[in-house]
Amino acid sequence: MKKIFLATLFLLPILLFAQTKEELIKQVKANPDKTETLKIIQKVGGYTPDYKELNSLFKGLDKSVRKSDEGKVFERYIKTLERTSVGKKAPGITQFDLKGEPYSLSDLQGKYVLIDFWASWCPDCIRAIPDLLVTYNEFKDKNFDILGVSFDREFAPWEKAVKNYKLDWKHISDLQSWGNAAGQVYGVKSIPQNILVDPKGIIVARNVHGEELRAKLRELL
Repeated sequence: MKKIFLATLFLLPILLFAQTKEELIKQVKANPDKTETLKIIQKVGGYTPDYKELNSLFKGLDKSVRKSDEGKVFERYIKTLERTSVGKKAPGITQFDLKGEPYSLSDLQGKYVLIDFWASWCPDCIRAIPDLLVTYNEFKDKNFDILGVSFDREFAPWEKAVKNYKLDWKHISDLQSWGNAAGQVYGVKSIPQNILVDPKGIIVARNVHGEELRAKLRELL
């Protein structure tokens, strides 16, 4: 999915006009002594950041940058990505559902679960719904489910979107928008974004959509 809503840990500076990943990496390597370079490294990661690549670029920065407050925040972000990469145990999630009751990822243990990070105010999330419905309807009776984690801040639009679009899977939120606790734990800086977890709670894929997701599920199921 090319069109996304992107929120970063930092505001992107005016200097970021590069259009290609290669140009961004050159900028990083040319400015190892500037804290602004951290913003460029995050832009290198884009929608599907590779923690190994980001860590390699981060380690190439001057010590003064790595040990700065901004550097420490960015290092924690990289570690979060590492902890939630493919092959790792999925961190627990517990938030309130639309009935105001606590609901956890562990309540779906034993199934393949797609943790879907989205929001009612996100146009790209709404555009992704028809395709997500196709996936859900194909696999919902094959030991597969979806857990929607909303980045909404207001209850009413969240509830309305779930009902209007007939999203029949489980939905939870802490109504903290980009401060959503689950989003923080999984290093989610853009939506729509997802994590696919197996019946044992192991992450088997990250940010797979459409036919790629369905092909993965056919392979697994």
